[in-house]
Amino acid sequence: QVQLVESGGGLVQPGGSLRLSCAVSGSIFRINVMRWYRQAPGKQREWVADINSGGSTTYLDSVTGRFTISRDDAENKVSLQMNSLKPEDTAVYYCNADLKQSRWSAVRSTWGQGTQVTVSS
Repeated sequence: QVQLVESGGGLVQPGGSLRLSCAVSGSIFRINVMRWYRQAPGKQREWVADINSGGSTTYLDSVTGRFTISRDDAENKVSLQMNSLKPEDTAVYYCNADLKQSRWSAVRSTWGQGTQVTVSS
């Protein structure tokens, strides 16, 4: 059973920083793309950033220059460093990974349970 567990959310003032982490556990052969999404109250879930197995990254325009995604393949972790946070960044943040549990298995998209980030004075 593969699990993704996020941590690091909380309450922060505008202009502050938070670092989110997501640990992938279970039987894993390979992790391809790892992503962060977020869902604000009353809104649809939106993609925030992703990083592929080669380390290439892409970002939502509104977070470019403020957020940095990184991965540690030895630890099967993905992180999201969030700086210069704004009230509009308030949301539940979810990590997502495309992974294979064996050489012969199909790629599965797996989600974490989410962590709340609140940016408010």
